[in-house]
Amino acid sequence: MKLMEQNILLFTRTMQVGGTEKVILQLCEIFKTLVNKIVVCSCGGVNVEKLQKMGIRHYKISDIENKTPVAMIGIAKQIKKIVRKEDITVIHTHHRMAAFYVTALELYKKCVFVNTSHNVFSNKKWFTYLSYRNGNLIACGETVKKNLVEFFGLEENQVKVIHNAVKPFQGNIVEDQLIKELHYEGNYLVGNVGRLSEQKGIEYFIRAVPSVIKKHVNVRFLIIGSGEEEEKLKNLAEEVGVDSYLYFLGYRKDIQNLMAQLDLLVLSSLWEGLPLTPIEAYSVGKTVVATAVDGTSEIIRNGIDGLLIPPRDSEAIANRINYLIDQPSVQCELERNAMERYLGEFSFGKFSGSYVSYFKSL
Repeated sequence: MKLMEQNILLFTRTMQVGGTEKVILQLCEIFKTLVNKIVVCSCGGVNVEKLQKMGIRHYKISDIENKTPVAMIGIAKQIKKIVRKEDITVIHTHHRMAAFYVTALELYKKCVFVNTSHNVFSNKKWFTYLSYRNGNLIACGETVKKNLVEFFGLEENQVKVIHNAVKPFQGNIVEDQLIKELHYEGNYLVGNVGRLSEQKGIEYFIRAVPSVIKKHVNVRFLIIGSGEEEEKLKNLAEEVGVDSYLYFLGYRKDIQNLMAQLDLLVLSSLWEGLPLTPIEAYSVGKTVVATAVDGTSEIIRNGIDGLLIPPRDSEAIANRINYLIDQPSVQCELERNAMERYLGEFSFGKFSGSYVSYFKSL
């Protein structure tokens, strides 16, 4: 594929806040000067503004999760119109329903069809197979590839693994006033970063707080992110009696800047594809206590650059936090190895090179 001749459409559900959206923004940055044209279509979200600042055209379409006949017919018309108007030659989907529309409209016969899978699934088996079977497939990790091949029955040589990555943190740290004050008071700060949803298992993080402060009273906990479970989690913190030790910072754009100012990160997810949170932490030299779910275990090497624990286990979270507070030399070693892990496996340069090489090979 000659990149400069291509008009690429990145097709996803939303441009809200999440790992998939970050990858799409990264791909826009990588390809905008390498191809003739790159456009994005989704039902919108906060990251549309970033696309506009990058000079990337965004088409707002109806929510592709709406499966009523009227909605699906309307979405199909919207997609066909975009492809025709922009003279699209490559469609790169980032959602199963997006892939479905490419297949149902037989757009793969006119355009190169690429799909990146960002998570593992155990439902809609035939729907997923039919949606993906005509695509050139990218998996964000080995676990995701295994899911596509073994569960959904797709060909192994059809799936290429390209790990997610984050850009290195550049510039000076901008001190967060709350974090500065908490550190000034002598506190050890533990952060949990992610969308406030069931997937991230943040309720187990909150329930771990009493067992930590029982042993180390000068520990404070920060939850960074927004989502549908925000009120539920705030109520839980009050019920557990830890709201005075716990701070909700909401959605923040400066994640690496904040991580660099924390002492430890926790990832309490119940499932993952290949999460960006530990990669972001590693990029600023921080280690992570994380649940040993598929995808996360692909990044974190237990006892080498982070610590892995069972999911849904608040006591395990508390035990590992307490252990690292009591063993600062161990934490320092994990942090050194975390940075090496980032540079060797999850750097933005490696991610960029892998995607460009893959597209050229099609």
